[in-house]
Amino acid sequence: QVQLVESGGGLVQAGGSLRLSCVASGSIFSINGMSWYRQAPGRQRELVAAVTDGDITSYADSVKGRFTISRDNAKNTAYLQMYGLKPEDTGVYYCNADGRNTRFMTFNVWGQGTQVTVSS
Repeated sequence: QVQLVESGGGLVQAGGSLRLSCVASGSIFSINGMSWYRQAPGRQRELVAAVTDGDITSYADSVKGRFTISRDNAKNTAYLQMYGLKPEDTGVYYCNADGRNTRFMTFNVWGQGTQVTVSS
């Protein structure tokens, strides 16, 4: 079984920064993609940023130039560095990862989410 635990959320003023972390643990053989999603109240969950196992990154247009996704494969950890936060960045941020476990079965798992609140 593979689990993801996010951390780093909090309350910040507009223009501030936060760094989210997502640690994967359990019966991991390999992790392919890791990504961050967010869900604002009353809205659908949306993809914010993703990184492949080859460190190819992609971003939602709304966060390009402000957010940076990275990963440390040795630690099975993904990060989301967020600068220039805006009130519209408020929401619950979820980590997602896909890969293979030690039985070589594929997995696709979600973390429990971490709240990010940006005040104006």
